[in-house]
Amino acid sequence: MHKKEQLAQERRKYLRLDTVFPVEFSLLSLDGKHFLSDWQQGFTNNVGKGGMCLSVNNLKPELARLLKEKQSKLSLQIEMPVIRKPVNALAAVAWSKDILEFPNRYLFGLKYEEIDSAQNQKIMRYAWGKKLFVPVLFSIIFLLGIGFAADSFINIKLIKGNKALVEQLVSIVQESSVAKQKIKMINKEKDDLQLKIQALELRIQTAEEERAKAIDKLINLEVIKKPENIDQLKALIEQLGKEKGSLQEQLIDVQGKENTISEELLRLDKKKSNLEKANLDNMYRWLKVHQNPRTGLVMSFEGDSKVNNWAFIYDQSLVIQAYTNFSDFERARKVLDFFDKKAKSSNKMFFNAYYVTDGSPAEYSVHTGPNVWLGIAILHYTKKSQDYHFLKLAEEIASAVMSLQNEDKEGGIRGGPGNLEWYSTEHNLDAYAFFNMLYSVTNKKIYTEARDKVLNWLVQHAYGKTDVPISRGKGDATIATDTYAWAIAAIGPEKLEELEMNPDRIVEFAEQNCSVEVSYKRPEGQAVKLKGFDFCPQKNLARGGIISSEWTAQMVIAIKIMSEFYYKKGMVAKARSYAFKADEYLATLGNMVISSPSPSGQGESCLPYATEDFVDTGHGWITPKGKNTGSVAGTAYTLFAYYNYNPLELD
Repeated sequence: MHKKEQLAQERRKYLRLDTVFPVEFSLLSLDGKHFLSDWQQGFTNNVGKGGMCLSVNNLKPELARLLKEKQSKLSLQIEMPVIRKPVNALAAVAWSKDILEFPNRYLFGLKYEEIDSAQNQKIMRYAWGKKLFVPVLFSIIFLLGIGFAADSFINIKLIKGNKALVEQLVSIVQESSVAKQKIKMINKEKDDLQLKIQALELRIQTAEEERAKAIDKLINLEVIKKPENIDQLKALIEQLGKEKGSLQEQLIDVQGKENTISEELLRLDKKKSNLEKANLDNMYRWLKVHQNPRTGLVMSFEGDSKVNNWAFIYDQSLVIQAYTNFSDFERARKVLDFFDKKAKSSNKMFFNAYYVTDGSPAEYSVHTGPNVWLGIAILHYTKKSQDYHFLKLAEEIASAVMSLQNEDKEGGIRGGPGNLEWYSTEHNLDAYAFFNMLYSVTNKKIYTEARDKVLNWLVQHAYGKTDVPISRGKGDATIATDTYAWAIAAIGPEKLEELEMNPDRIVEFAEQNCSVEVSYKRPEGQAVKLKGFDFCPQKNLARGGIISSEWTAQMVIAIKIMSEFYYKKGMVAKARSYAFKADEYLATLGNMVISSPSPSGQGESCLPYATEDFVDTGHGWITPKGKNTGSVAGTAYTLFAYYNYNPLELD
């Protein structure tokens, strides 16, 4: 009892605030010499002269354990409305509490060990100011409470509405697919009936001709007795006529069904179009809400703790292009500013991935392809915004890539600087498109020379085999779906034909070897049948087929390019055949749309990386963990596919 009274007396020494301020914190060793974590986000509501209560969401279990067992200290940066710069402090954990209603959410009672007294006084003056204006304070709190409740209510309705949009889209896509399948079956039945009618008409015509000949013969020869075959032919003609009439009635009935289903399909397609537009808007908002205000970077995967807060360069390129295509140039500039001013690099090239929160490298590998994709994004931004500020950065990337190219007598580009000796078809396709774009923007001949060298290398090492039209790399005949999609998107059907490469064969080979049909279990438990593209032929892996949202969207873009190619040639039937294929695969992407799994995502629409989590892609990496992992690449590329945007062409 004495101890409780002493604690209460201790609390009365300090004036505490019942409000929330953002706090960034990092765990330190007990001696204060070593950082044990990256910067994390928390909030404080009880701030006093001697310490605070820190509220933390989604804290990794290993970090929570260190704090609860008092095995670490905390370096704090407290954001206070009365102080421009964050208040820096060092604190120790006095107590901890798990919030059982919310997994991985904790409260930590902290006691300051170091804090600037002047800044602490400012905090306390702010507290005393609030104390003097209690009635106003209560009014503000009341109003804030109403606002918070209203905001929470709106957010709940927003999340519910967004989830409903996704469910409606999936439902409509499935209904539309069923209707299209019925139309297919009806068309087949109609064609069969028409063939049967044509065959009967031919038989009737033949029988009538034979009967006419028999009658002529009877008249000319003045035969007294009529031959039996004349009556038999008459009976046959009547029988065939009845069969034809019956088939015609069946055909009319089938045509009626076709008209009914066609009208239903038109209604569904109109509704689907509206729902697709709403979900596409939500997908773009999902890309926006995950942009970090400090670094400008966007988390690549939402829902996989292993790569939580990782921003891969390739994904940032896609995000920049998405922002640019929606004329959201300010957001695009934020990402580009990071690479232009803040990002650490190696050998004049950027690392493959960075942490979203502080911009430090998350993966220290340096590969050519991701850097080229960053250059591609800069050129799209430059062309559309007419802001040439980042063009120098694109040319610096090009210079580093051309340095690698100059090391190869055949003009190929290695996987990266240093000891990376492998050559990737994908990276060289990226470089071909990049140099082509650079020439378009700068009109500098060095870029056409570099482009043509890359093309010669591709012809020599990636193309030309009869059994495998496109190899994954130099001396590597592995089949990678994206090299087929990007061959069409980067080089184009016209140029491929000039190179005596058959673009139809490229698409056909990808469909024959990499197209799969799978049963996909959606987050709400519903199983849907999907047809899309795997990362590689499913026969090469024991896991069975999986569908990649990103690589399926890439193939949709390639197929749409083929459709446009044949429309321009006046080959309408072939163009429509490709357009129909693109729509089929777009339906799969519509069926894969999920609601954002994170609180910050507010249920906005996004796409998972693949239909299966944590499985081998066949190319040296694993799909993310988590059934509901939102993927920037899958989401952005799906937007590109719907809006007919080819990232490998500067249009």
